[in-house]
Amino acid sequence: MTAAAEPSALESRVGHYYRADSPYLVGREKVREYARAVQDYHPAHWDVAAAAQLGYPGLVAPLTFTSTPAMACNRRMFESVVVGYDTYMQTEEVFEQHRPIVAGDELEIDVELTSVRRIAGRDLITVTNTFTDTAGERVHTLHTTVVGVTAEDVDPTIKLAVQRAMMHDVNILEVGEAAANYRKTVRPAGEIRIAESGSTRTPGTPSFEDVHVGDELPVHHTRLSRGDLVNYAGVAGDANPIHWDADIAKLAGLPDVIAHGMLTMGLGAGFASTWTGDPGAVTRYAVRLSAPAIVSAAEGADIEFGGRIKTLDPATRSGVIVVAAKSAGKKIFGLATLNVRFR
Repeated sequence: MTAAAEPSALESRVGHYYRADSPYLVGREKVREYARAVQDYHPAHWDVAAAAQLGYPGLVAPLTFTSTPAMACNRRMFESVVVGYDTYMQTEEVFEQHRPIVAGDELEIDVELTSVRRIAGRDLITVTNTFTDTAGERVHTLHTTVVGVTAEDVDPTIKLAVQRAMMHDVNILEVGEAAANYRKTVRPAGEIRIAESGSTRTPGTPSFEDVHVGDELPVHHTRLSRGDLVNYAGVAGDANPIHWDADIAKLAGLPDVIAHGMLTMGLGAGFASTWTGDPGAVTRYAVRLSAPAIVSAAEGADIEFGGRIKTLDPATRSGVIVVAAKSAGKKIFGLATLNVRFR
């Protein structure tokens, strides 16, 4: 393998940009499939008439839906631009919903290396995906931050185990080469138009006058089984075997199989949208992961979600909700906030 790039070398690649080879068409059944995988049964994700009652032209994609096409589009970034690491650990995710994505949307997806930071001897790498509709408006922005993991932090025996366990065309431990002919490409100059309907439409949420700072969201418990993890892995395209193979999870230094970080984020988004009544009323969702949810074969896992209104802004009739999530007595979200518009 190649050595991890020195921070200065990797930092020089910040700004590297490319567009996905083809647009992503948001399918109605894919929306339902994803909603099922994150256990989000808000009617707007399932029933066209229910979505129409909230003013949407089609089924509304769950807030974290964009992580699925983003994962496929980001593969090139981690194979040819961010190189030298044996694998990556997800640490933070920020979803900016400029307007809700609905079934039938055809989206261009851009990928950009937006930040490289070195903290406590680790490289934190942020890749940003932007989603633009056929009208030329940016409808969603997704920021993914990972920690680069090098060979010294990986049990050598895990590589062979992973190769034997993975599906035929995926290798999550494949290390990109620092090619001598690397050429940086940057975003073309031009106007960026942000969709405004997410901040101008009347949301189907409680009235601003009926909510108060300190209000608590009802506690909700979600059960996860190994079957849920396998289903999510297939739906979302996250093939990492630490989410379904106990032996490989233990080789990775984990006590057992763990839930996908993005799955727990999806569960958290659904928990909040059930309370608000309108998944499209969220304008920003930021989650910093602190500990994984362990999912045993015998007992699965219980995740407890709670939340409270942290701040309210009368000028925009919006507020910030802090979402808490814990499993087996441990916090799995270090900090999670949702920005929500109220009627």
